[in-house]
Amino acid sequence: MLRKSFLLIGVLISLAAAGQNKSLDLLLSDSSMTHASVSFCILNASDGKLVFEHNSQKSLIPASTMKLVTSSAALELLGPELTFKTTIGYTGTLDRKSGRLHGDIVIRGGGDPVLGSEYFKDHYGDFTGIWLTQIMKAGIKQIDGRIITDDSRYDYQPVPAGWLWEDSGNYYGAGAHGLSVFDNTYEIHFRTGAENSYPVLTKIVPEICRKDLKNMLVSSGYSDKGYVFAAPYSNSGWIAGSIPVNRNDFVLKASIPDPPLLLAEIIDNKLDSAGIIVSGKPSTARLEKDFSVKELTVVSETISPPLSAIIEVLNHESVNLIAEHLVKELGREYRGHGSTASGIEAVYEFLDMAGIPADGLFMEDGSGLSPLNSINSEVIAKLLFHMKIRGKYFDDFYSSLPEAGKEGTLKSRFHDPLFERNLRAKSGSMTRVISYAGYFRASSGKDLIFCIIINNYSGPSQQIIAGIESVVKETILDE
Repeated sequence: MLRKSFLLIGVLISLAAAGQNKSLDLLLSDSSMTHASVSFCILNASDGKLVFEHNSQKSLIPASTMKLVTSSAALELLGPELTFKTTIGYTGTLDRKSGRLHGDIVIRGGGDPVLGSEYFKDHYGDFTGIWLTQIMKAGIKQIDGRIITDDSRYDYQPVPAGWLWEDSGNYYGAGAHGLSVFDNTYEIHFRTGAENSYPVLTKIVPEICRKDLKNMLVSSGYSDKGYVFAAPYSNSGWIAGSIPVNRNDFVLKASIPDPPLLLAEIIDNKLDSAGIIVSGKPSTARLEKDFSVKELTVVSETISPPLSAIIEVLNHESVNLIAEHLVKELGREYRGHGSTASGIEAVYEFLDMAGIPADGLFMEDGSGLSPLNSINSEVIAKLLFHMKIRGKYFDDFYSSLPEAGKEGTLKSRFHDPLFERNLRAKSGSMTRVISYAGYFRASSGKDLIFCIIINNYSGPSQQIIAGIESVVKETILDE
């Protein structure tokens, strides 16, 4: 009888936990959720105990909330003070009298994911100009050699195998290289006309990125549905889809096919403009298969911001490139190979050391861009609990999450005054996928952790987001 009583109590507790949120019931009953799957978990942030769940062990596509897994592992394993170094030097011998270098100028990539990034303009300034000045100060006036960028820190598969073809040519699908630059992104500018007219390509920024891209775009509607189709390291591709009508300057952002080679070309052009003749053509370590440098005379070094600042941009702005860089860096440091696969192995080991069961995690990349990724809300919630209670760098991790209604990807989300200074979370979105995970405080003063992942809804995403906000709001008021 006693055993039966305990079983009955357990069932009642489970039923209470599964049905206490009326807003979730309302969201689930909406017609747009008829074919959807939901994984939802709320934990007490003080002791990790379950507060509420709905299919919390159902693994779903997480989109960018996967970045929480990558950023937490990177912070804990690499440390918030880690910086990346890009080194500029030369090989061979330099005749001090004539200024003639019998050797190459080498730019050695150190895995910096934000070299020349739009997000760190003040930090880097005119770094290529600084390099040019330092080369000239070294007394180099003529180069019997080439400009070679050493991109060998990571493997030469910049884009994870599980990414969609339509993503890899666009800015958000830029791959991670041992030497990345300018967010590995360039701009394609168009002038558009009336409905179903053909947009005119007006300029490429920077112009040096101009490739053989066939323009198959049409002007239609008011939404950006334009895609650049180009593989890494390619010299050609095409642009298809539609972009908004009647725009004097509409910009598509595309991924640079070969950032290391682009940077070599930029420095080669700068040297030429300064009157320094370079005999050979710009190249990269990838292209020079037998390339190796035994001795490098260093003339300049460029140091990145600390990892904590980089991860703040990663989670605030949801930058896929940074996440993919960090996965490869983890692979290099902990598996001896700078690849996505090695980095994922390091992440799984981190989760194991943290005591987080990862049997519901299927990780294909670091950013969440691959639709082959899968994770459940319980794993993410437990990871957030680990970072809060046992993480060495929780303050850095917590501050990397956008504040509701104010910052990054949450700037237009969770605007209710109830969320103000009360909720920080990472968002995720892709076609038919919405997810959120983070921390908030209930009206009772209890600190809570939440994760919700929704796949395969129909109808407008704003309606689903509003439903999620109602679910969180009700939890704040009830707990």
